[in-house]
Amino acid sequence: MTDVQFRGLSKAFGSHKVLDDINLSIESGEFVVLVGPSGCGKSTLLRMLAGLEPISEGELLIGGERANDLPPQKRNIAMVFQSYALFPHMKASQNIGFGPKIRGEEPSRAEEKVKNAANILNLFSYLDRYPRQLSGGQRQRVAMGRAIVRDTSVFLFDEPLSNLDAQLRVQMRVEIKALHHRLKSTIVYVTHDQIEAMTMADRIVVMNQGKILQVGPPLEIYDKPANKFVASFIGSPSMSFVSGRVSAAGEGAVFDAPADVHIPLGQGGVAAIGREVDVGVRPEHFRIDEAAPSARIAVDVVEPTGAETHVYGSIGGEPVRAVFRDRIAIRPGDSLPVTVDPSNTHLFDKASGMAL
Repeated sequence: MTDVQFRGLSKAFGSHKVLDDINLSIESGEFVVLVGPSGCGKSTLLRMLAGLEPISEGELLIGGERANDLPPQKRNIAMVFQSYALFPHMKASQNIGFGPKIRGEEPSRAEEKVKNAANILNLFSYLDRYPRQLSGGQRQRVAMGRAIVRDTSVFLFDEPLSNLDAQLRVQMRVEIKALHHRLKSTIVYVTHDQIEAMTMADRIVVMNQGKILQVGPPLEIYDKPANKFVASFIGSPSMSFVSGRVSAAGEGAVFDAPADVHIPLGQGGVAAIGREVDVGVRPEHFRIDEAAPSARIAVDVVEPTGAETHVYGSIGGEPVRAVFRDRIAIRPGDSLPVTVDPSNTHLFDKASGMAL
């Protein structure tokens, strides 16, 4: 197993800087997911790690060795691409065994590696098929098998599931996570899908505009987002926000906003008294309360999913989304009285967007 370290890493294309002062340590055997919107620099960072993009500034260390100038083939890294990148004229077994073949490994040893990869990925039934005869999920497993036979300690995945349908994505998430448990290798995985990040990662790295905004375990980032961007990006459905002001209320604080919104904050909001803020609430934390509502949702759309009821609407003109486990009798045009437990509110400074 191998650790990876980025020290003050930056990347510029001409005068345009796409990555700025990236500092990150990835432990041996860790599954780290780089997540963020398109154009945030996550794939560029992965390509720099793979040796496919030169480093403009800073240092890259792989297993404690400076790797800035190492060619890709000497970095002991295997990469799985979004497009699979399989040879169409080769069978699955030949695609998997192509690396050992061009490296001049003994045929018997190469064959053993192919069999081992096929066993890990449940591919024995497909080894004699060409890529055109395989489904998207099967082709992705072949691409993963090609990476496994390299005997590397660091695996890189660049949005490998984005071309698959929803059911296959769920299946492949499970298979990649199971592969990590079996191989105990270091995995750096890039995606814009925060569900993939939440379900697969040991740690998530949230990026935006070429910078790292927060690093931590999935539930820590979900429960304690560092700023409004992270709060809005991590979570599906995403967090809802209402703008207002924090006022004193007895020994605690209360959030006040137009349209008769008064959300108790308890002691957790005392430090923000007198400040203009955005209060954030996860959809699952709204509770219906006819007796003492903190706010009312003007309902626009109701989506019954069977297990849950999703309600789209607004509070004081600002869009919100609430999710209820019950099958509630609510229709578009209704006014839904809701409240929020103070422990489930998130406060963000109106000017900076940072968590308070």
